[in-house]
Amino acid sequence: MASEFSFDIVSEVDKMEVKNAFNQSVKELSNRYDFKGSAAAIEESGDELVLTAEDDFRLSQVRDILFSKLVKREVSAKMITYGAIEPAKGTTVKQNVKFKMAMEMDEAKALSKQIKDEKFKVNAQVQGEQVRVSAKSKDDLQKVMAFVKGLDLPYSVKFTNYR
Repeated sequence: MASEFSFDIVSEVDKMEVKNAFNQSVKELSNRYDFKGSAAAIEESGDELVLTAEDDFRLSQVRDILFSKLVKREVSAKMITYGAIEPAKGTTVKQNVKFKMAMEMDEAKALSKQIKDEKFKVNAQVQGEQVRVSAKSKDDLQKVMAFVKGLDLPYSVKFTNYR
């Protein structure tokens, strides 16, 4: 039996789920009657998506289509960042959508500090873009998981590598 148990707290977006939501959104956009003959589109540009439409109203409809597909694929809204609406070719407007790919170092340090401040019988340490929590008891780890789930963080968290 292991003398110490641990898990990692990470904040990441599943790129395949984003890709699947993107593909579903493009398909719905091409099939919807109110977008026939429209310049509305969703395109990939590196790690972000670019939404284009004729005006702000249509752009908001495209954004709603994409957002609904992302939510259905369990991509947290906290991990999505919408850029400013900018003029594009001709009379169209565009907007960039970025996804937070990992927890930043200062966010990881703050989370580790919050766990330590609660005086759990665990060791929380920052390892790059994640926080490793280890303890001698699985019950202590469960308490930390419940505590972290209850926090109102500006990013979503996942618990991985539970051993």
